[in-house]
Amino acid sequence: MIRSVIRGSGSALPDRLVTNEELAEQVDTTNEWIVERTGIRQRYIAGEGETTSSLATAAAERALEAAGMSGNDIDLIVLATATPDQTFPATATRVQQALGCNGCIAFDVAAVCSGFLYALGTADSMLRTGMAKRALVIGAETFSRILDWEDRTTCVLFGDGAGALVLEAEDVAEDGPGVLDTKLHADGEHNQLLYVDGGPSTTGTVGKLRMKGREVFRHAVVNLANVLKETLAAAGVEAADIDWVVPHQANARILDATARKLGLPAEKIIVTVDQHANTSAASVPLAFDVGIRDGRIKKGDLVMFEAMGGGFTWGASLVRM
Repeated sequence: MIRSVIRGSGSALPDRLVTNEELAEQVDTTNEWIVERTGIRQRYIAGEGETTSSLATAAAERALEAAGMSGNDIDLIVLATATPDQTFPATATRVQQALGCNGCIAFDVAAVCSGFLYALGTADSMLRTGMAKRALVIGAETFSRILDWEDRTTCVLFGDGAGALVLEAEDVAEDGPGVLDTKLHADGEHNQLLYVDGGPSTTGTVGKLRMKGREVFRHAVVNLANVLKETLAAAGVEAADIDWVVPHQANARILDATARKLGLPAEKIIVTVDQHANTSAASVPLAFDVGIRDGRIKKGDLVMFEAMGGGFTWGASLVRM
């Protein structure tokens, strides 16, 4: 069967690291308040000249290097972001030009924190049906640019960064590597729980992020547990068979609650929220790259990706390395 096999991963972070203590000098908050409620200890904030496309390009270059490929080998780029460089054209086209893979398919996906799962599902479908042979799937954000820095309940939660995977279509055995199954969902009824109060067709401005954290938390735990069970059932796999869960890094409490609902031990969860905060669409591939590079995630492992974001959107994908 044709599957999308992961050939390499890469990630990139802005130069500036901002600790909770530094943030507390500008915002009415404390390190203790942030850590107790979120598990976050620091984040990276994009500076002058650092953009979503520059971070995405750097992550993609590292993923290509890990895969032993160049831009010329890629015929599909799907970039997940809620903070594009421009309203249009797609930020993916800027990455395409920077990598020298002009002429390949390139477009953005907007599903906020679930964006990488949506991008992965889209690229996987296109590879399996023969529309492309090798793909770059990227999650990249400069969320700091849409934060209200006077709202301590939201501005402490987010950071900037990018992560990327190189996928290649390959004919494999049933027990071989690749993306086994992906399940995606959305529910627009809850738009006002997590959104940006601006846009080209409404206010003509970029706007700032607004969130009702308690309600988002409640929906996240239920939706993520359900989609994980759905994905496991579709792939014919038990939760106990999973080697690693690479979740969206929104909040340590959400990670703990989701793991408990599935009966998964904490040591099977890749956690980077303490180091990177919530990087939206970048968080899953960024955390995955950390797990690859520190040697935890190995060939043959079963890895579950999961995320939920504004919209609401949510999803999960099961991959064999």
